[in-house]
Amino acid sequence: MTGLLGPNGAGKTTLMRCLLGLVNPDEGTLRWRGAPVSEAVRRRFGYMPEERGLYPAMPVAEQVDYFARLSGVPRGAAQAATRAVIDRVGLTSVADRKVEQLSHGNQQRVQLAVALVHNPELLVLDEPFAGLDPVGVDTLAGLLRSLADEGATVLFSSHQLDLVQHLCQDVVTVDHGRVVLAGSLEALQAGSDRRYVDVVFAGPPTPGWLDCLPYVAVTGDDRHARMVVGPEDDLDVVLRAAQAAGPLLRFDFQPPTLEEMFREAISR
Repeated sequence: MTGLLGPNGAGKTTLMRCLLGLVNPDEGTLRWRGAPVSEAVRRRFGYMPEERGLYPAMPVAEQVDYFARLSGVPRGAAQAATRAVIDRVGLTSVADRKVEQLSHGNQQRVQLAVALVHNPELLVLDEPFAGLDPVGVDTLAGLLRSLADEGATVLFSSHQLDLVQHLCQDVVTVDHGRVVLAGSLEALQAGSDRRYVDVVFAGPPTPGWLDCLPYVAVTGDDRHARMVVGPEDDLDVVLRAAQAAGPLLRFDFQPPTLEEMFREAISR
């Protein structure tokens, strides 16, 4: 699973549309498994756009079957594939209802079923978690994990960086149409020259306790401070200062989060 990140207008949706042949790139090449992306190759891709691409007055099962046949699945196989994917995304109970009668979350599931019905090798999802409640996010995340475990490649864009960090093995960050950060999360974190210390107190600490430390506090409130430290800095100094300031609930030494790496990459 790969997260495609970037600020608004960075080019994420345009890149996805190029992959699907909806937009022709001005320059560069598109390759899948080392070969150029042709129309035949694109038939093995599944796409879930951010904007609804469904027919509101068409029943769910009829709609998914229709898109299966548009993707080249024969009629009989399309019916079987429709039943299987509707069950998989949890829409069996509403299969005969019109899309316009469904909740936002269930409409997202229909959109996903349409993207999955032809069993794609690459699943391209544009902001798939937008507007979902926590239960809907968990359901979709679990489904994407299982698809990746079965061998599918999943590429999705999202502004929910904590979710991307939790789900993805790799990330690509673009800004103004250029890649500014790419690789596995583990490698990117290991290669960063920044480390962070999180200090959480059980109660309000001694006022001004951070003033005696030569570190930059990136966040801070009455009971929590997060500061940037270098690889050669002595954490015992921070720990002793924190212990003197009040009772501790947590003292953590961490690599940068995806959000912190993202902010640094697009500010260069």
